[in-house]
Amino acid sequence: MSSRSPFVAELFSLSSEDSTKSSSKLSSVATRFKQQLQLLMDILGTTEPHYIRCVKPNNENKPGKFDNPSVLHQLRCGGVLEAVRISCAGYPTRRTFDEFLARFGLLAPDVLVGNYNERAATEELLKRMKLSNYQIGKSKVFLRAGQMAELDARRAEVLYAAAKAIQRRFHTYIARKHFLAMHRAAVQIQAYWRGHLGRLLYEERRREVAAIMIQKVVRMWQLRKSFLSARKAALMIQACLRLFFLRQEKQRILAANAATKIQAKWKAWVCFRRYKQLQKSAIAFQCAWRSRVARKELRSLRMAARETGALQEQKSKLEKRCEELTLRLQLEKRLRIDVEESKSIELGKLQSTLMEMQQQIEALGAEIVEERETNKMLSGQLSSLVKVRPTLEASELKNQKLTKENERLRMVISTLETKLVEAEKELSETKKENEKMLQKSKEAESRICKVQETLQRLEEKMSNLESENQVLRKQVLSVSPTSTLTDRTKPTMQQRTPDICRLTNGEIKSWQASPIQNSAYHSGSLSQFEQRRQRVLTDRQQDNQEALLQCITKDVGFSHDKPVAACIIYKCLLNWHAFESDRTDIFDRITETIGTIVEGQESNIMLAYWLSNTSTLLFLLQRNLKPSGISSTPQRRPSPSPSLLSRMAQSLRPPSSVRSMPTNSVLTGLEVLRHVEAKLPALLFKQQLTAFVEKLYGMLRDNLKKEISPLLTACIQAPRTSRVGMVKGQSRSPSATSSSQHLLSSHWHSIINSLNELLNTLRCNHVPPFLICKIFTQIFSFINVQLFNSLLLRRECCSFSNGEYVKAGLTELERWIHETTEKYAGRAWDQLSYIRQAVGFLVVNQKPKKSLDEITHDLCPVLSIPQLYRISTMYWDDKYGTHSVSPEVIASMRKLMTDESNSSSNNSFLLDDDSSIPFSVEDISKSFSDIDLSGIDPPSMLCENAAFHFLQAVPE
Repeated sequence: MSSRSPFVAELFSLSSEDSTKSSSKLSSVATRFKQQLQLLMDILGTTEPHYIRCVKPNNENKPGKFDNPSVLHQLRCGGVLEAVRISCAGYPTRRTFDEFLARFGLLAPDVLVGNYNERAATEELLKRMKLSNYQIGKSKVFLRAGQMAELDARRAEVLYAAAKAIQRRFHTYIARKHFLAMHRAAVQIQAYWRGHLGRLLYEERRREVAAIMIQKVVRMWQLRKSFLSARKAALMIQACLRLFFLRQEKQRILAANAATKIQAKWKAWVCFRRYKQLQKSAIAFQCAWRSRVARKELRSLRMAARETGALQEQKSKLEKRCEELTLRLQLEKRLRIDVEESKSIELGKLQSTLMEMQQQIEALGAEIVEERETNKMLSGQLSSLVKVRPTLEASELKNQKLTKENERLRMVISTLETKLVEAEKELSETKKENEKMLQKSKEAESRICKVQETLQRLEEKMSNLESENQVLRKQVLSVSPTSTLTDRTKPTMQQRTPDICRLTNGEIKSWQASPIQNSAYHSGSLSQFEQRRQRVLTDRQQDNQEALLQCITKDVGFSHDKPVAACIIYKCLLNWHAFESDRTDIFDRITETIGTIVEGQESNIMLAYWLSNTSTLLFLLQRNLKPSGISSTPQRRPSPSPSLLSRMAQSLRPPSSVRSMPTNSVLTGLEVLRHVEAKLPALLFKQQLTAFVEKLYGMLRDNLKKEISPLLTACIQAPRTSRVGMVKGQSRSPSATSSSQHLLSSHWHSIINSLNELLNTLRCNHVPPFLICKIFTQIFSFINVQLFNSLLLRRECCSFSNGEYVKAGLTELERWIHETTEKYAGRAWDQLSYIRQAVGFLVVNQKPKKSLDEITHDLCPVLSIPQLYRISTMYWDDKYGTHSVSPEVIASMRKLMTDESNSSSNNSFLLDDDSSIPFSVEDISKSFSDIDLSGIDPPSMLCENAAFHFLQAVPE
């Protein structure tokens, strides 16, 4: 051949056999073409070229000239056109979704964020690249010829742009670093130059130092430049090697023979596996649904049992309440009879006393003492009657509420309706009788009033009785008409201070001179003055109560780690003698104020603040109040001598111990912490405080449960890590590893952050450590129940890797408990025993070698046989492919479960959450230490009020 190209000339050169046979056989063009084509096919069989030249351009062997008919004829005869048509009609390029995304995922990185679908991500990437000649299969993507080259070109553009950005940043960094080095050197040189003018002796030394610094910087720059060049060369070599390996892999995949039978078997196997998975999931769903229905029925049965028990308790309480009401009515009737008897006896005694005063003036002192005792006893009787009336009114209101509840519980407490109706009738009768008794008491008070005034005057003038005996004997006749006026005088209350009743000798003589006029005048003026004084005292008391309520509605904080609001409430109630009062509304107003603040409150800070205050106040009441002897009252008959009005005045008068104190005195710590005999309103207030403590405790606990419940759902199963940049045989980058670890631990850290936030809130508000310990104990019990039940209900959670994930989270919780200390966390770690042993079973090695005795006694002693059977049957190892326990152990568990099912009715493997209140008032009282209220600083708004000076500390 005469071609100038050595490759073409070698292809079309004449063989030695052809030259020898040319003389004997005629060599035609077709024969030579066949020989050359056969030689070309042999070469192609031994090699794997990318391109094939099998066309003779022209018959003249001229370069750059193509004979189109001849070339077309050669291509058609060689089957090239048919091969090209078949190749264009099909999809020669085939890639799995994983490989396609691993190579071209950087063209659209936002598609690969999170848990993505590989097929959808591949289709979205091709749409963004605006490619049309492709098809999406079940596990692969098919591209026409040329599409892969276009994608590689775009990928190369992205990589080239990234490389340029990196180089630009790197060059900027080098230039800036060089500039900064030169700038520092220049600054140093300038400093040395300026110092040269003042320090000529050190000029040469400074120049040496500057030269050394410059040399160091230059050498460093040179070494860094050489290092960067070597690093760049290494990166280029690595890139070339990786590209070479990828091309080899591409050629191997292209050369693989995708047989039709293998594909058919593969597809059949995939369909069969999917069918098996669907069958298993359907069976699991049926089991879960049946267990859910069974749990729902069990829950309904438990609720019915609880409601029945609650109704029975309410019934017994109502019966006890009705019995108490009947006893109180009987007691009131007895008291009425005693009061009437005491009135008649008292009137007789008063008349006899007045007659004896006319006859025997020497026995006046003894009679005065007897009259004082009589007044005290009658004042006690009157106070008891006044106490009974609000109790009956409160019982009437409670009965009305109970009637509303009885409408909903007709079938259960139908027998109590008749008793309540009778009680209401008795209450109405007692109201009428009380009105009559009030009228009678007013008449009796009018009779007794004058005697009380006389007794007061006589008590004041006891020291002058000897000098005035002669005067009293002469005026004995003027004293007798006063007894007739006692039936017409107005009732007056006994004074706290005797100042208004002090009269001079002249006033006594004038009053004795005209007894009828003076008695009428004094009775009218004293009654009006007493009414005004009583109204002023009532208004002042209401103002003080309003000031106290306004103060406690604000956050007054803490003093010496003690809640200020609880301490001032207790001090005020003690100073106002509210605990000893039978009728007061201060307790109801305080409970309404606290209930208004707490109702609908979602802030844990406010709930913790009021939990600290209510628990402290409840401790003070529990420690320093003692119930009054209500049960012994019916057995003790009062003395018939005391008057009714004197008892009423005595109930309004403060105790002698407080009365004897000066006005500006304050309550010290020892005086506050004394035992006080509490009446019924104080005991009811204590019960309401107990209910507030339990309610606030439950709200704080339930708020934390609501906060961590979604996190527990995510913590039971390890999240799926991102597959961006993960290719077979390729290591993961450190940034990807750290991001995946952060994703795996974010949910557990969120739970720990929630626990720390609540702990800090409770500690800042000085909630008792006993209550904090109880809250976290129940929270960890809730975590144990939720994680354990989710583990047993979801098969995908019972894997080896998931067990390691949950175990890592439990380790974080254990570290938190250790850091919190037992003072606040208590035995919270013991509440996680079920989930700890279940996770330990998942991650233990060599499960087939474990016997049933080792599992039940050593590995999982807390778990029951149904729970162990559930975990053993649902376990699967997604990391190492190991198996669960041996079939013999499974059979033994099944046999034990059958025996237990025959002996017991409850075979549920799930745990129940306990939402009860795990403490009592006695537990709270034992957890507190003694509180010294003398050092509590009152709020500024109360310090400015003169009525609250008793709250201030006593100066030493």
